[in-house]
Amino acid sequence: MRPIVIITLAGLIGTCSSPPPLLDQVLEKGELRVVTRDSPTAYTIGPDGPSGPEFDLVQAFADELGVKLVIEPVGNTSEILPKLISGEAHMAAAGLSITDTRLQYLNFGHPYQSVDVHLIYKLGTGKPTSLEDILSRSIEVMAGSSHADILSSIQESYPELEWTENADIEVADLMSKVATGEIEFTIADSPDFDIQRHFYPDLRVALDLDVADPVAWGFPKGVADTLLARADEFLIRADRAGMLAQVNDRYYGFTKRFDYVGTRNFIRHYEKRLPRFRDWFETAGEEWGVDWRLLAAIGYQESHWRSQAVSPTGVRGIMMLTLDTAEYLDVDDRLDPRSSIFGGAQYFVRQTERIADTVAEPDRTWMALAAYNVGFNHVKDARTIVEWEGGDPNTWVDISEALPLLSQRKWYSKLPYGYARGWEPVMYVNNIRAYYNILKWLTEKEEMDAAIEIDDAVVDAAPDA
Repeated sequence: MRPIVIITLAGLIGTCSSPPPLLDQVLEKGELRVVTRDSPTAYTIGPDGPSGPEFDLVQAFADELGVKLVIEPVGNTSEILPKLISGEAHMAAAGLSITDTRLQYLNFGHPYQSVDVHLIYKLGTGKPTSLEDILSRSIEVMAGSSHADILSSIQESYPELEWTENADIEVADLMSKVATGEIEFTIADSPDFDIQRHFYPDLRVALDLDVADPVAWGFPKGVADTLLARADEFLIRADRAGMLAQVNDRYYGFTKRFDYVGTRNFIRHYEKRLPRFRDWFETAGEEWGVDWRLLAAIGYQESHWRSQAVSPTGVRGIMMLTLDTAEYLDVDDRLDPRSSIFGGAQYFVRQTERIADTVAEPDRTWMALAAYNVGFNHVKDARTIVEWEGGDPNTWVDISEALPLLSQRKWYSKLPYGYARGWEPVMYVNNIRAYYNILKWLTEKEEMDAAIEIDDAVVDAAPDA
């Protein structure tokens, strides 16, 4: 039994006094235990360690409290409430909507985000235009989720509505089942859908079941009021300081631009064109210390992986190097794909090194990509604009707002490097971020499929008992 439970029981049996406020318990023990979902919209662990919008926020909150953050990840929303009630976790940071069911057991803090709730279907399977159109069709949602509560509410008006709740699946997997035709509908919050539609471009929104649904951190009733109040103060300050905007851009910025046809073409080119160049991207990435998938995303944005590409302005090759850049990099033949890929990797690293040391990742990468496109000096000018406006020049979210101003005389006339088509690098970076995320998903899927094949082969080769 965990110490918090022992203390609570001892207090009830010995003196019937109330347990100390949860904030006091957190500060005394020196750790903040947070339950969250294992999901791209909350918390994941990758090659560079833990990440995710919820992780970034609660890590900053724990740092402010001066305590260690202890993450309790769960695979499904239905596992969150038991961990809070049992005392295993002090709070939940898992993209929770505020529902009547949850309010029976939890108190919610200041909403830090709002989401739209979509009914998702696959293009070509018949788009429903009303709730009546889904009554006889298959729907599956996560068990214990706000989506199940929404369906229960709809069922009051449509008693014949039926659905399946799955306690062993995440919303991304449910959208995959819709894409492959295993089920006809699922329900997803807008951030989840915005991410997954890049991987499954046939997914569509059939109906909006809720709009601007508030999302907040959850706390157990009774002892958590002081911790909740402190968390509210933190989130309000984070919003005013621009931290929430920066976190949203970090994890959702690439979803702002979605091109259905372009995404389908990208996946097709991944299968048909990339294999000819993949070894060179991987080798260049290893040599220059860059994720090869990011280099490949740059190459796709530049040329759609066409080694003989030539633009009207004279840039050419798979990484679209200018003549001056090629000479600087000692690249003799820009149309040679290996030379172009290695040259592009070297040039990107050079831009990264020129970005100010005060800029942290991933903003450093986004600024380096912008410099690759528009030139480092124009990025410097954008930093100057941000400083003039009282923003933070170390954040991509502020730089991305300043870059388009370089095309306006009132701004570029005051700057050392003058006019630039500043909206182009913003679009350029957003596109590459989208391609990069799709590449990560595709290659991780490859690895999972390969592991399954190996396991199946081992089973097939094993002698019968």
